[in-house]
Amino acid sequence: MRLQERGKISGVRTFFAPGRVNLIGEYTDLVGGLVLPVAIDLGTTLVCERAEQLELRSADERAGWLRYVDAVVHELDALGRPSVAIRGTLTSTLPIGAGLSSSAALEVVVGCALCAIAGFEVEPLELAQALRRAEHAAVGVPSGIMDQAASLLGRAGTALLLDTGSLRYEYVPIPPELVLVVVDSGVARTLAGSGYAERKRELEAGDPRRLRHVESENERVLAVAEALRRDDRTALGALFRAGHESLRDDLEVTTPELDRLVELARANGAIAARMTGGGFGGAIVALVERAAADRFAADVVAAYGARGRAFLTSAADGAREIVGP
Repeated sequence: MRLQERGKISGVRTFFAPGRVNLIGEYTDLVGGLVLPVAIDLGTTLVCERAEQLELRSADERAGWLRYVDAVVHELDALGRPSVAIRGTLTSTLPIGAGLSSSAALEVVVGCALCAIAGFEVEPLELAQALRRAEHAAVGVPSGIMDQAASLLGRAGTALLLDTGSLRYEYVPIPPELVLVVVDSGVARTLAGSGYAERKRELEAGDPRRLRHVESENERVLAVAEALRRDDRTALGALFRAGHESLRDDLEVTTPELDRLVELARANGAIAARMTGGGFGGAIVALVERAAADRFAADVVAAYGARGRAFLTSAADGAREIVGP
């Protein structure tokens, strides 16, 4: 992100940070593995200005969102950011609890605004690491760096192939004929209240089934990246299926609702479909032909029931300051 666009250093400024959908690579970032997320065109916006003290308002109904803000301020102070406060309003198009990283988008947009208003330059991955620490402090969840990195580094039309151990990354083009359809199961979950931390402990302890998922998932990430480059839709379908089955059987983080949505997606013509995010609720992601995406979304939701919600989205640019009309 460019922190000072067109020399603008004062007055009301607008910042945006996207959520993310992970195409494949679940739980691998907890142990330094490979991930393949995309930033999406849904996200969180902060309209703000320099102030004497921090003062933010939000329409976010999630209890405790200010804990994230306070933790971000603390981590940026530790990096040496000048003590410059902001006053502003947060709005979001991201559904809470759907597994689209609404918390990371909040952290990123606040972090970017605080740095920009103070004229404090920080490299994207250094900022991502600080914001990851902020999330740990705010809610005690031992999450990986994928969400913050995807929100900061996203690029339109591409997925981010990130090695969360070395922090090396590259961009993988997504065939333009394909649309990402996210279908929310309506089963809200918070990582703090799920089995997420338990799975991390099991991975660190060397549980064979949990490790089998991570080892096979790392291979699938590379294979999906190559299939996207070749636009090999048969391979994409098989790899997404194998990834979902591994999450269901080896990691045990899916739910009956997520399993049903994946089957409905396949039955209604998805090229590929799988659970996305931390599981224990949340959403699936499907790759669908652009021309069929609206009908696909409507049919899947109708078959699933009233709790389901579908979002058509695409790979978008990462966090940025919005300048001009």
